[in-house]
Amino acid sequence: MDTREHILALQTRMAQSIVGQQEIIERLLMGLLANGNLLIEGLPGLAKTRAIKALAKNMDSAFSRIQFTPDLLPSDITGSEVYHQSAQGSEFTFDKGPIFANIVLADEINRAPAKVQSALLEAMEERQVTVAGKTHPMEPLFMVLATQNPVEQEGTYPLPEAQLDRFLMHVTIDYPSVEDEVKVIELVRKEEQLSQDIQQQKRADEQATRTPQDVIFAARKEIAMVAVDSSISRYIADIVYATRTPEKYDEQLASWISIGVSPRASIAFDKCSRVNAWLNGRDHVLPEDVRAVAVNVLSHRLALSYQAQGEGLDAKAVISRIIELVAIP
Repeated sequence: MDTREHILALQTRMAQSIVGQQEIIERLLMGLLANGNLLIEGLPGLAKTRAIKALAKNMDSAFSRIQFTPDLLPSDITGSEVYHQSAQGSEFTFDKGPIFANIVLADEINRAPAKVQSALLEAMEERQVTVAGKTHPMEPLFMVLATQNPVEQEGTYPLPEAQLDRFLMHVTIDYPSVEDEVKVIELVRKEEQLSQDIQQQKRADEQATRTPQDVIFAARKEIAMVAVDSSISRYIADIVYATRTPEKYDEQLASWISIGVSPRASIAFDKCSRVNAWLNGRDHVLPEDVRAVAVNVLSHRLALSYQAQGEGLDAKAVISRIIELVAIP
């Protein structure tokens, strides 16, 4: 079994416990292979947390969940220096917080104040945490998966633009279809009907089939070698440029966009396009790979104007218009 087959097998195992949310499974794998962090947004009960747990459960990795609340402190995430006494003497030692894991679920990240949210910034960007003047590196395999509820406003703190820009992709989860809803009911019922012995055997089987971390690192090496033609790089740059100077493309588009995206969007485009091409069995990027990830790469970085909001437009509609206007190489 080659590296890509290992990854596709991981995707299949994840899909066995997630019904009707194929996109989030694909995007979770894409973020993992691109070595990036994801912001997952959706109403309660749409399998955000379940999908993330399915990824961690099927990998040989350490998983931690941080439930964000208004009274959370930065040290609750990063850890802190603690005074320990022993027969040999006394000293301050660093007790690691839950951020020190391979896959970190930051659940309802918008429920914590800005100071706590910013505690994630260094870990997400620099892959290290500094406490009491000492730097503590993260694990080589490290990924933050943050969730938030898009409609609840009471007791929430919107993420600042500086932190939003550090997420590789923004994934929005919608309601499943009626057919998928039936499958969800049957899946949960089946899980409840399994006896304890069968559950234990199932956990043992999952442990035996977990994807090793070496497979992820091998996949990243292969993805790094995926060819990107100069015309594709220009296509990515043109899309990003269109968000900054929309008046050069369309007068109506200009009225919809308040602030364009940063160069981090171009970098994310390049990474995610290569991952999408690799997952589809190609060693080169096509324009459809760029378009496939456009909404996830741009939606959380694009600032819409009041006019766009007044017209009931969301980022997805604006991005679709940009894709229509920018010439395909």
